[in-house]
Amino acid sequence: MSRPEAERPAAKGRTPGTAAPRKRAPASRTIRVDALARVEGEGGILVRVRGARVDEVQLRIYEPPRFFEAFLRGRAFTEAPDITARICGICPVAYQMSSVHAMEAACGVTVGGALRELRRLLYCGEWIESHVLHVAMLQAPDFLGYESALHMAKDHPGLVAKALALKKAGNAIVEILGGREIHPVNVRVGGFYRVPARRELAPLAVELAEVRPVAEELLRWVSGFSFPDFSCDYEFVSLRHPSEYPFCEGRVVSSKGLDVAVAEFEEHFVEEHVAHSNALHSRLRARGPYFVGPLARYNLNFDRLPSGIQEAARRAGLPEVVRNPFQGIVVRAVETLWAVDEALRILGSYDPPPAPFVEVPPRAASGAGASEAPRGLLYHRYGIDARGLIQDARIVPPTAQNLRTVEDDLRAFVEANLDLPQERLVWRTEQAVRNYDPCISCATHAIPLRIERLPG
Repeated sequence: MSRPEAERPAAKGRTPGTAAPRKRAPASRTIRVDALARVEGEGGILVRVRGARVDEVQLRIYEPPRFFEAFLRGRAFTEAPDITARICGICPVAYQMSSVHAMEAACGVTVGGALRELRRLLYCGEWIESHVLHVAMLQAPDFLGYESALHMAKDHPGLVAKALALKKAGNAIVEILGGREIHPVNVRVGGFYRVPARRELAPLAVELAEVRPVAEELLRWVSGFSFPDFSCDYEFVSLRHPSEYPFCEGRVVSSKGLDVAVAEFEEHFVEEHVAHSNALHSRLRARGPYFVGPLARYNLNFDRLPSGIQEAARRAGLPEVVRNPFQGIVVRAVETLWAVDEALRILGSYDPPPAPFVEVPPRAASGAGASEAPRGLLYHRYGIDARGLIQDARIVPPTAQNLRTVEDDLRAFVEANLDLPQERLVWRTEQAVRNYDPCISCATHAIPLRIERLPG
């Protein structure tokens, strides 16, 4: 890990610039943020500092458990896509895709052809809308010194309007294919309840072509931000497909040699309760914390990106392996540009399938599925009986997989910056959490931060 540069957070529209001379940090101090906005869900951060060292870091998730896995039991296997879509209002498609792949694996069915392409198109829509929301509205204010996207919009109205148009194009894909923008209802095990005619998708191609330059502009914009010099020896984990940048298929691989089938996930990953959180923490059984999300996908699948997107990433200043989580905003912009191009490719060659779905007869079996949600690998596993009733369910969301790594990042980042003025340290600590675009629940709420200094 290298030492983060000192940037001074500015209030309400003042871009961070030259900092005042540093003053020695007091031996004891408390840093409190009562409302960390621009994340999804409710939780808290506690950092205890003793002298020059961080004693303890806790990312406290205090939202009540929601028990989705429990109330899936006894429901028909065909209900899983609609039920799990309600887990998240930002990435419902990911939950649907992981669930349908798991059910189809259990029943021995593989969906291909135009239905598979439509699933990828639907995923493109979710990536575009989610990534643009995070890049332009939730995290860009951090780098430019604004309190919120609303404050930022006063100085950058044109860029914000363009970003909203790009996000709207992603929403339109989800609405047309999914039946509505939020919690889509058109996805089913085996395919879709209804597939669009070619003429229905034609306006999407026009809209995406119009906003593609916006995706390029967004990438250029965020690549010009100033990033703290911070990196760690992460173990990145993602799906890897033989020929595609991953959405819903492939093997689970890591930057330290893991390469297993999705069905083997639980042999290598474990979830654990921690006293300070209602969210489970995941770890690799062999090595501990790991990192999922855009950086993991990019680092493990750079060679799967088309040459034009690779070149766009290089022009944005990204190497083939990115270990600085603060540069995740640039990687998300790269993935947004790729998703626009992938959507245009699919739309350009779309030929409606003969039927909107393939039959999936139930059988007594267990099946696992994984997909790449905007925030990273999302794993589902279900056991069903011969009637197709769900007997057990396991869902491992990406944010739960990253929680240990987020805490480790906070420990390293705070410890390396204890001599920063309080305002700047708080600002950067909040931003370190937002690097992961944590999806704590469906609702955007707040994370209070408190840093306690103990006597040395």
